[in-house]
Amino acid sequence: MNKITIAIDGFSSTGKSTVAKQLAKHLGYVYVDTGAMYRAVTFYAMENALINDNRFNVKGLVSQLPNIEISFKFSEVAGYAEVYLNGVNVEKKIRTLEVSGFVSKVAAISEVRQKLVDQQQEMGKSKGVVMDGRDIGTVVFPKADLKLFMIASAETRAKRRYDELTNRGDDIKYEDVLKNVQERDYLDSNREDSPLVKAKDAIEIDNSNMTPTEQFDKILSLVNMTLESLE
Repeated sequence: MNKITIAIDGFSSTGKSTVAKQLAKHLGYVYVDTGAMYRAVTFYAMENALINDNRFNVKGLVSQLPNIEISFKFSEVAGYAEVYLNGVNVEKKIRTLEVSGFVSKVAAISEVRQKLVDQQQEMGKSKGVVMDGRDIGTVVFPKADLKLFMIASAETRAKRRYDELTNRGDDIKYEDVLKNVQERDYLDSNREDSPLVKAKDAIEIDNSNMTPTEQFDKILSLVNMTLESLE
Protein backbone atom coordinates (compact mmCIF):
# COMPACT_ATOMS: atom_id res chain seq x y z
CA MET A 1 0.00 0.00 0.00
CA ASN A 2 1.21 3.48 -0.82
CA LYS A 3 2.30 5.71 2.04
CA ILE A 4 2.25 9.48 1.94
CA THR A 5 3.80 12.46 3.67
CA ILE A 6 1.27 14.62 5.52
CA ALA A 7 2.33 18.17 6.40
CA ILE A 8 0.20 20.09 8.89
CA ASP A 9 0.98 23.76 9.44
CA GLY A 10 -0.83 26.52 11.26
CA PHE A 11 -0.87 28.95 14.13
CA SER A 12 -0.30 27.93 17.76
CA SER A 13 -3.07 26.03 19.55
CA THR A 14 -5.01 25.19 16.39
CA GLY A 15 -5.03 21.51 17.28
CA LYS A 16 -2.27 20.51 14.86
CA SER A 17 -0.61 18.08 17.24
CA THR A 18 -3.88 16.54 18.37
CA VAL A 19 -5.09 15.63 14.90
CA ALA A 20 -1.57 14.68 13.76
CA LYS A 21 -1.32 12.15 16.61
CA GLN A 22 -4.76 10.77 15.75
CA LEU A 23 -3.88 10.39 12.08
CA ALA A 24 -0.53 8.75 12.78
CA LYS A 25 -2.12 6.23 15.14
CA HIS A 26 -4.97 5.47 12.73
CA LEU A 27 -2.69 5.08 9.71
CA GLY A 28 0.23 3.42 11.49
CA TYR A 29 2.49 6.32 10.48
CA VAL A 30 5.35 8.02 12.30
CA TYR A 31 4.31 11.22 14.09
CA VAL A 32 6.79 14.07 14.50
CA ASP A 33 5.90 17.09 16.64
CA THR A 34 8.29 19.73 15.31
CA GLY A 35 6.94 22.31 17.73
CA ALA A 36 8.14 20.10 20.58
CA MET A 37 11.61 20.14 19.04
CA TYR A 38 11.74 23.94 19.11
CA ARG A 39 10.33 23.90 22.63
CA ALA A 40 13.08 21.50 23.69
CA VAL A 41 15.77 23.84 22.36
CA THR A 42 14.04 26.72 24.14
CA PHE A 43 13.94 24.76 27.39
CA TYR A 44 17.66 24.03 26.99
CA ALA A 45 18.33 27.74 26.51
CA MET A 46 16.31 28.59 29.63
CA GLU A 47 18.00 25.93 31.75
CA ASN A 48 21.43 27.16 30.67
CA ALA A 49 20.68 30.85 31.33
CA LEU A 50 20.85 31.72 27.63
CA ILE A 51 17.42 33.37 27.51
CA ASN A 52 15.20 35.18 29.99
CA ASP A 53 12.93 38.21 30.10
CA ASN A 54 15.87 40.61 29.82
CA ARG A 55 18.38 38.99 27.49
CA PHE A 56 18.88 36.40 24.77
CA ASN A 57 22.42 35.12 24.22
CA VAL A 58 21.95 34.04 20.61
CA LYS A 59 25.65 33.39 19.96
CA GLY A 60 25.81 31.29 23.10
CA LEU A 61 22.88 29.16 22.02
CA VAL A 62 24.22 28.71 18.49
CA SER A 63 27.59 27.61 19.88
CA GLN A 64 25.89 24.99 22.03
CA LEU A 65 23.65 23.52 19.30
CA PRO A 66 26.04 20.55 18.80
CA ASN A 67 25.39 19.65 22.46
CA ILE A 68 21.60 19.47 21.97
CA GLU A 69 20.20 16.06 21.05
CA ILE A 70 16.45 15.73 20.55
CA SER A 71 14.69 12.41 20.13
CA PHE A 72 11.22 10.88 20.38
CA LYS A 73 10.32 7.70 22.24
CA PHE A 74 6.90 6.08 22.16
CA SER A 75 5.13 6.02 25.52
CA GLU A 76 2.68 3.19 26.12
CA VAL A 77 1.07 5.25 28.88
CA ALA A 78 0.63 8.44 26.84
CA GLY A 79 -0.12 6.60 23.61
CA TYR A 80 2.25 8.72 21.54
CA ALA A 81 5.95 9.55 21.18
CA GLU A 82 7.27 11.90 23.87
CA VAL A 83 10.19 14.26 23.39
CA TYR A 84 13.57 13.69 25.02
CA LEU A 85 16.32 16.29 25.44
CA ASN A 86 19.78 14.76 25.77
CA GLY A 87 18.23 11.51 26.93
CA VAL A 88 15.85 13.05 29.48
CA ASN A 89 12.06 13.08 29.07
CA VAL A 90 11.00 16.76 28.96
CA GLU A 91 7.50 16.27 27.51
CA LYS A 92 5.74 18.05 30.39
CA LYS A 93 8.44 20.61 31.13
CA ILE A 94 8.36 22.07 27.60
CA ARG A 95 4.58 22.66 27.62
CA THR A 96 4.57 25.55 30.11
CA LEU A 97 3.46 29.10 29.31
CA GLU A 98 6.99 30.27 30.20
CA VAL A 99 8.48 28.14 27.42
CA SER A 100 5.71 29.35 25.10
CA GLY A 101 6.81 32.91 25.80
CA PHE A 102 10.31 32.33 24.43
CA VAL A 103 9.90 29.64 21.77
CA SER A 104 9.10 31.97 18.84
CA LYS A 105 12.31 33.94 19.51
CA VAL A 106 14.38 30.77 19.57
CA ALA A 107 12.64 29.42 16.46
CA ALA A 108 13.55 32.59 14.56
CA ILE A 109 17.29 31.79 14.76
CA SER A 110 18.43 30.48 11.37
CA GLU A 111 21.00 28.07 12.82
CA VAL A 112 18.37 26.52 15.10
CA ARG A 113 15.94 26.11 12.20
CA GLN A 114 18.57 24.54 9.96
CA LYS A 115 19.60 22.00 12.60
CA LEU A 116 16.02 20.94 13.24
CA VAL A 117 14.89 21.00 9.60
CA ASP A 118 17.76 18.65 8.72
CA GLN A 119 16.60 16.24 11.43
CA GLN A 120 12.95 16.52 10.36
CA GLN A 121 13.73 15.80 6.71
CA GLU A 122 15.74 12.74 7.76
CA MET A 123 12.81 11.48 9.86
CA GLY A 124 10.40 11.75 6.94
CA LYS A 125 12.50 10.61 4.00
CA SER A 126 10.77 7.20 3.81
CA LYS A 127 7.25 8.72 3.85
CA GLY A 128 4.54 7.28 6.10
CA VAL A 129 4.92 10.33 8.32
CA VAL A 130 2.62 12.95 9.80
CA MET A 131 4.48 16.12 10.76
CA ASP A 132 3.09 19.32 12.20
CA GLY A 133 4.65 22.71 12.71
CA ARG A 134 5.00 26.14 11.10
CA ASP A 135 6.98 25.46 7.92
CA ILE A 136 6.42 21.79 7.11
CA GLY A 137 4.62 22.32 3.80
CA THR A 138 6.79 25.24 2.73
CA VAL A 139 10.32 24.31 3.87
CA VAL A 140 10.62 20.84 5.39
CA PHE A 141 8.47 18.95 2.86
CA PRO A 142 7.56 21.32 0.01
CA LYS A 143 6.57 18.24 -2.04
CA ALA A 144 4.39 16.64 0.65
CA ASP A 145 1.52 14.58 -0.74
CA LEU A 146 -1.04 16.33 1.47
CA LYS A 147 -0.65 19.78 3.00
CA LEU A 148 -3.05 21.20 5.56
CA PHE A 149 -3.12 24.67 7.09
CA MET A 150 -5.01 24.94 10.39
CA ILE A 151 -6.63 28.18 11.54
CA ALA A 152 -8.95 29.37 14.32
CA SER A 153 -9.56 32.72 16.00
CA ALA A 154 -7.00 33.88 18.57
CA GLU A 155 -9.68 33.89 21.26
CA THR A 156 -10.70 30.30 20.50
CA ARG A 157 -7.10 29.14 20.54
CA ALA A 158 -6.34 30.98 23.77
CA LYS A 159 -9.34 29.36 25.47
CA ARG A 160 -8.18 25.91 24.37
CA ARG A 161 -4.68 26.56 25.65
CA TYR A 162 -5.98 28.05 28.90
CA ASP A 163 -8.18 25.01 29.54
CA GLU A 164 -5.29 22.66 28.78
CA LEU A 165 -2.94 24.41 31.20
CA THR A 166 -5.44 24.89 34.03
CA ASN A 167 -6.62 21.28 33.76
CA ARG A 168 -3.12 20.12 34.52
CA GLY A 169 -2.85 22.48 37.50
CA ASP A 170 -1.10 25.59 36.14
CA ASP A 171 -2.08 28.86 37.86
CA ILE A 172 -2.54 31.26 34.95
CA LYS A 173 -4.89 33.94 33.64
CA TYR A 174 -6.78 33.71 30.35
CA GLU A 175 -5.63 37.24 29.44
CA ASP A 176 -1.98 36.16 29.72
CA VAL A 177 -2.59 33.15 27.48
CA LEU A 178 -4.37 35.30 24.88
CA LYS A 179 -1.50 37.79 24.90
CA ASN A 180 0.98 34.96 24.42
CA VAL A 181 -1.02 33.54 21.48
CA GLN A 182 -1.20 36.95 19.79
CA GLU A 183 2.50 37.64 20.32
CA ARG A 184 3.47 34.24 18.93
CA ASP A 185 1.23 34.79 15.91
CA TYR A 186 3.07 38.02 15.13
CA LEU A 187 6.56 36.63 15.68
CA ASP A 188 5.88 33.42 13.72
CA SER A 189 4.41 35.32 10.78
CA ASN A 190 7.04 38.06 10.63
CA ARG A 191 10.36 36.32 11.22
CA GLU A 192 12.87 36.55 8.37
CA ASP A 193 13.72 32.84 8.24
CA SER A 194 10.85 30.53 7.21
CA PRO A 195 7.91 32.64 8.39
CA LEU A 196 4.55 30.99 8.96
CA VAL A 197 2.70 31.18 5.64
CA LYS A 198 0.15 28.97 3.97
CA ALA A 199 1.63 26.89 1.15
CA LYS A 200 -0.07 27.61 -2.17
CA ASP A 201 -1.27 24.02 -2.46
CA ALA A 202 -2.31 23.63 1.18
CA ILE A 203 -5.93 22.98 2.15
CA GLU A 204 -7.14 25.40 4.81
CA ILE A 205 -9.03 23.95 7.77
CA ASP A 206 -10.86 26.41 10.04
CA ASN A 207 -11.69 24.39 13.14
CA SER A 208 -13.02 27.27 15.27
CA ASN A 209 -16.42 25.57 15.48
CA MET A 210 -15.42 21.95 14.92
CA THR A 211 -15.40 19.19 17.50
CA PRO A 212 -12.24 17.03 17.59
CA THR A 213 -14.23 14.21 15.98
CA GLU A 214 -15.52 16.42 13.17
CA GLN A 215 -12.01 17.69 12.52
CA PHE A 216 -10.52 14.20 12.43
CA ASP A 217 -13.23 12.86 10.10
CA LYS A 218 -12.81 15.77 7.68
CA ILE A 219 -9.04 15.42 7.52
CA LEU A 220 -9.14 11.62 7.29
CA SER A 221 -11.41 11.96 4.25
CA LEU A 222 -8.76 14.19 2.64
CA VAL A 223 -6.09 11.61 3.46
CA ASN A 224 -8.14 8.82 1.89
CA MET A 225 -8.75 10.91 -1.23
CA THR A 226 -5.02 11.53 -1.53
CA LEU A 227 -4.23 7.82 -1.12
CA GLU A 228 -6.86 6.88 -3.72
CA SER A 229 -5.36 9.33 -6.20
CA LEU A 230 -2.03 7.47 -6.00
CA GLU A 231 -3.48 4.03 -6.72
